[in-house]
Amino acid sequence: MSNENIEIKSAAVISTGDELVQGRTVDTNSSYIADKLLSTGLEVTSVITVGDYPERIAWAWRDSLANADVVISTGGLGPTADDLTTETLSGVAGVEAELDEEQAQRIRDIFATMGRSMPENNLRQALIPVGGVVIPNQLGTAPGYRLTIPTGDRRPTAIVLPGVPREMMPMLEETVLPWIVSQRSDKRRYFARTFQTFGLSESALDESLAGLVDESEGRLSFRASFPQISARVMVLGETGEAESRLDKLSAKVRGRLGGAIFAEGNTTMEATVGRLLAADGRTLATAESCTGGLVGARLTDVPGSSHYYMGGLVAYSNDVKEKVLGVSPTTLAMFGAVSEETACEMAAGVRRMIGADIGVATTGVAGPGGGSDDKPVGTVAVAISAADIPSGAVATMYQLRGTREWIKTLASQVALDWIRRHLLGLDPLELQFGRRVGRGR
Repeated sequence: MSNENIEIKSAAVISTGDELVQGRTVDTNSSYIADKLLSTGLEVTSVITVGDYPERIAWAWRDSLANADVVISTGGLGPTADDLTTETLSGVAGVEAELDEEQAQRIRDIFATMGRSMPENNLRQALIPVGGVVIPNQLGTAPGYRLTIPTGDRRPTAIVLPGVPREMMPMLEETVLPWIVSQRSDKRRYFARTFQTFGLSESALDESLAGLVDESEGRLSFRASFPQISARVMVLGETGEAESRLDKLSAKVRGRLGGAIFAEGNTTMEATVGRLLAADGRTLATAESCTGGLVGARLTDVPGSSHYYMGGLVAYSNDVKEKVLGVSPTTLAMFGAVSEETACEMAAGVRRMIGADIGVATTGVAGPGGGSDDKPVGTVAVAISAADIPSGAVATMYQLRGTREWIKTLASQVALDWIRRHLLGLDPLELQFGRRVGRGR
């Protein structure tokens, strides 16, 4: 039966594999596919992750096909006995799976090109349900396919793709999505803009944007991914009109959130800081105690960071703070290692020692031990030093909460945000999920 001329309005996603449900592998395919489907204007009704059991896979298919016009599955197309997608879907559709000779020969040719003998079980990957239309795979042995499965007066379509992301992604973008768009008479699609924020809790962010976006204009959603939270504005409409509406709503979001927005799109604080440093032609050095080099590590995760990040020092002991960074013994004795005064001298010291335009420093108590009544676990001082700071350096003490890992990560985010805010001429951060206990100097 032909798969063409099927009006598609909704979609579902299935990810198959024991490694996914057991937590051994993170399922990145589902979020990628769902995002791409939304961009075509489809409503995504469900995302199901299921293990390698025939009855569970069959249930996932039946449920998804009953509630969506198209169902995209990834995984279960390998050559081994636990790769059950084609066998199970054929049973659900009530058809046989037959060897596609063209695909079988393609698989043989791939092995021949590599100079390897092909195990016979690889031909399992050339089994296609009767009526299925092959979706070419240019990067692997397993082809995908699509299959229309008539159900009463409905004709939902199953689309099966490999689970390997580097194979699945081009198959989805080059073949599957163009086919879906060709089946839709409704030319509306979703347009979205994501704002990355830091300093506001998820509830505070929601409160700040309450009532800003009318449901008739678009949708507002939030995603917490420690230590940053994203706000996403999404509108449905035709090209031009919808994009103009999105621009207006985005301007409203910027007006409400101001400096809490550190970037737009799918990016990180360290990438934003790097972009600002490069644009300003300024260099940076880091002095870290409680963060143990995490600020520097995050900066160097960004390609091209050698243009602006000169280097850093992990000054964990007081001896290193004093003898290498030049922190005064008097400062350490009077105020302690975890203090605004020590942080300022650390930032100024690393800036001077390395010869950078800006120095940033962190010192604190990450826990779980080491705290005191005056400076409990989570007490962190962050400082920045630069020529355009009248006193040479400024610092603030924060009271952060969480595990040792969370405190270190959050402290590194605060330090990076201080750099961003300094470059933009903004005031230091007022955390709404921690407690600021110092006011700089």
